Amino acid sequence: MKQKRQKCLDLPGYFVLSAAIGLNTITFAHAQATDPNTAVAERGHYLAIAADCAACHTAPSSNKPFAGGYGIASPLGSIYSTNITPSKKYGIGNYTEKEFAHALREGIRRDGAHLYPAMPYTSYTKLTDDDVHALYVYFMTSVKPVESRPQKTELPFPYNIRASMAIWNALFLDDTRFKPDPSKSVKVNRGHYLSYALAHCDTCHTPRNAMMAEKGSSPLAGASLSSWYAPNVTSDPVSGIGGWSNDDLVRYLKTGDVPGKAQAGGPMAEAIEHSFQYLSDADIRAMVAYIKQVPAISDSKDKAPRDSYGKISDRESFYRALPASRIGRGEYLFSGECAACHRPTGQGSPDGYYPQLFHNTALGAPIADNLITTILMGVRREVNGHTTYMPGFGPGSYVDSLSDQDIADISNYVEQRFGNPNVKVTPDDVKLIRSGGPKPLIAQLGAFTVPAMIGAALIFAIAILFFIRLSRKAKA
Repeated sequence: MKQKRQKCLDLPGYFVLSAAIGLNTITFAHAQATDPNTAVAERGHYLAIAADCAACHTAPSSNKPFAGGYGIASPLGSIYSTNITPSKKYGIGNYTEKEFAHALREGIRRDGAHLYPAMPYTSYTKLTDDDVHALYVYFMTSVKPVESRPQKTELPFPYNIRASMAIWNALFLDDTRFKPDPSKSVKVNRGHYLSYALAHCDTCHTPRNAMMAEKGSSPLAGASLSSWYAPNVTSDPVSGIGGWSNDDLVRYLKTGDVPGKAQAGGPMAEAIEHSFQYLSDADIRAMVAYIKQVPAISDSKDKAPRDSYGKISDRESFYRALPASRIGRGEYLFSGECAACHRPTGQGSPDGYYPQLFHNTALGAPIADNLITTILMGVRREVNGHTTYMPGFGPGSYVDSLSDQDIADISNYVEQRFGNPNVKVTPDDVKLIRSGGPKPLIAQLGAFTVPAMIGAALIFAIAILFFIRLSRKAKA
């Protein structure tokens, strides 16, 4: 089990975006520090929390904040986070502010090597100069150097050729700063900046193309995230969160638990544990204001809102009197592995610690990825000093290690009884999730990836030259 990571419980609750400069930076409303660098470092501390740096750059069970070593699952293999403490030997202690900004916004290290976009520089590129400066001051003056080298990322060929990222960046990186939309309110602009430039919500919730670049035409419409699935969070009332109230969304971002709707697991639980729960109420409500007005994108597979499916089961009194031979295999496994916590009725525990299974987005989704992953990996999040925990049933489980067939049977039972009856789970579905989830084309191409990227870059360059020639002819 992970040890508790460094928390920031003593943060002032007075951080707001400065309307005076168009919300291009986060600042104190009541900062009274006499040392300008102290105030800047404190602001950088808050920004680092909003950007969720600790979640990836602090390894599980580690008491060394920002020392790296966290393995980030990707379709290409595990990418290990780096040491971003001010250690001059193993971290970023020798970085100038310009080099720090270069890494943060363009994904290029001090030595010129490219970072993989598991480090969300594609979002951080929107950060303002003032916020990059504050982050730099914080990491260089307030973070303790850790003199240790984290595990090295070793992706298989050809993904280990970091120089290939130069082509990917040329094709897909939008290296521009955030600009407030004058047609939107101060609150919505603030939420937009927080959600994209800092919290990088788009990196998980926006679908990606065959080359793993975000599809700008479908912002926040939902995407596979290795074994997990980051759902549609646009304003669509069926496919997205349009039917959620503002208070529902605030509660979810602050706690990860909205009874009768959803509970956070996986990367979202990490974001809540290490970031969102510490943001000011004003900033969380600004993010909600932004998310609620994101243009709706619907999915034809969604027939009803994900939290609308299911009802309390009346099976408990019925099958207590039946022999095991009269109970389906999925129900039999559920009664032995799940019912003690979630109850045979699906109501969960009376105190709400174990959630109800009906009216639950994990079971009402049109695909079962999150249900399967939850069974395999379990759930853990810590909010306000309270830990929510469900053990996983994957390899090495201290409860039971279930087979693909077992998990498929349980999934089909709970989907039929408490969730979306249109969803059917096969052992192959479980096997796919167990192996890391669906693979995009770039991961399937293997050795052909680099030639494909070079070809795409050449086609892009030829297209530009073609349009330049047409433009010149038109002027002539």
